[in-house]
Amino acid sequence: MGIDVVPIERFASASERTARLTQRLFTPQEQRLPSGEPRSAESLAARFAAKEALAKALGAPGGMRWHDAEVVSDEHGAPSFLLAGTVAARAAELGVARVHLSLSHDGGIASAVVIAEGA
Repeated sequence: MGIDVVPIERFASASERTARLTQRLFTPQEQRLPSGEPRSAESLAARFAAKEALAKALGAPGGMRWHDAEVVSDEHGAPSFLLAGTVAARAAELGVARVHLSLSHDGGIASAVVIAEGA
């Protein structure tokens, strides 16, 4: 299990200061809504919290790549992960069969909870 919280204002400031931060952390699909509009700072902060929570659930080994854990939403808006490369390999190494994800943002804080379920 992993949990993470991100102050939205701090995340937004870091994104403004570091021009390529958003591209480094998120896939092109994560950066935009299905309509093509850019995601809000709240939405991106929640996705960052999700990736941090996932890393904690997987034991936070070094070498995992940000783009190898993509946060996606189904037709009802429920979030989940698409795992690839380094993150998928770590999950397989631990025997993780399913990853559960919950996101929230309110009161200036974005949060995520991840449960990595074994086979």
